[in-house]
Amino acid sequence: MEYKRFKNKIIARIDKNEEILEKIKEIALKEDIKLANINALGATNDFTVGVFNTKEKKYYSNNFKGDFEIVSLTGTINTMDNNFYTHIHMSCGDQAGKVFGGHLNKAIVSATCEMVIDIIDGKVDRYHDEEIGLNLFKF
Repeated sequence: MEYKRFKNKIIARIDKNEEILEKIKEIALKEDIKLANINALGATNDFTVGVFNTKEKKYYSNNFKGDFEIVSLTGTINTMDNNFYTHIHMSCGDQAGKVFGGHLNKAIVSATCEMVIDIIDGKVDRYHDEEIGLNLFKF
């Protein structure tokens, strides 16, 4: 991975065989990012995404292996209990044009991933909402 910071924007290239969430965390901790928006695209050959079942308050994950284009990766960096936290969703398309996606659990880059991180001047922490079963923004 390599990246360059331009004031409140970071342009990053995540390389083949690197795991995307690990690299986001590495950048966020090194650059002391408390709040940011993330957008990316690229390619993966091994990713796991989940869908939250609101009745059960539980995530169900699906793992996909093969050649996929990352058609959308979007989310936030922020904090929970003043520690690093991220919430990312990703959609990937296969050779037939079918797209699979959800809450990102893991993604290994197969060629490259180009990412833009827009740093926001501020901080928004999270808290666990028992009724909903998710970690929500706390303002």
